[in-house]
Amino acid sequence: MSGARTDANAGGHWLGLYVLGYLVFLYLPVLLIPLFSFNNSIQAAFPLQGFTLEWYRTLYGNPALSGALANSLVIGAIAAFGATLCGITVSYMDLYGRSPLAATISAIARLPILIPGVIVGISLLILVNLIGLGPSRVSIVLGHILVALPTTVVVMRSRFAAIPKTIREAALDLGASDWTTFRRIMLPLSAPAVLSAFMLSFLISFDEFIVVFFLAGTEPTLPLYIWSQLRFPRSLPTVMALGTVILTTSFIIAGTAEILRHRGLGAARRNPA
Repeated sequence: MSGARTDANAGGHWLGLYVLGYLVFLYLPVLLIPLFSFNNSIQAAFPLQGFTLEWYRTLYGNPALSGALANSLVIGAIAAFGATLCGITVSYMDLYGRSPLAATISAIARLPILIPGVIVGISLLILVNLIGLGPSRVSIVLGHILVALPTTVVVMRSRFAAIPKTIREAALDLGASDWTTFRRIMLPLSAPAVLSAFMLSFLISFDEFIVVFFLAGTEPTLPLYIWSQLRFPRSLPTVMALGTVILTTSFIIAGTAEILRHRGLGAARRNPA
């Protein structure tokens, strides 16, 4: 018995070391970006030369950066709205439509997460050229909706599944139509998940690079602007300062979205009927 306990403790010890090593390998390079963004040198190398906020000051008054940021915000908001709307519809019909077609559409909607981004980008480029849109802001929005759709479907499906089916059945028994039940009962109960799905899809759109690389026209988004600046060594500190701002904002948005999602699921578990 003691031998089995010893083996279990040893296994837990090695598992802990593995998890720690994995986290260090994954997040240490990310943490170096904020560190070097305050370094008073254009070289991202040790030893640090001193503390400065100069690289953050250069972010203001940059028309190219402002234009790319505006494009990313507009595209992200529109794509997030479209992806969330599609995710709500697909998830609800998958759970309550009782149709093989609805289940098939739901499965197809989650497929882009399994397809390499380069393949998605090339495919979308061919498609927008065939239909006459070409690389443009509209093409980017459509591409981002496709990329963000799997996330919204997963979030909304889990939320709808957590709502007791008796609530919907009671509404239908009392004479409410499917549309009324969805609009006045199911959707308000899913409001935290809707907001969470919107925020996550906005974050996916805002940070997306591969699709934008293939579909961008004359108006680049923020990730494409950052990529273009990496060709100039003197722009590296400014890029790291910008990356720090994006990283902080992304953590805040993702954390808020996750809190909202768990709050909605927790409320459903506390009120099962």
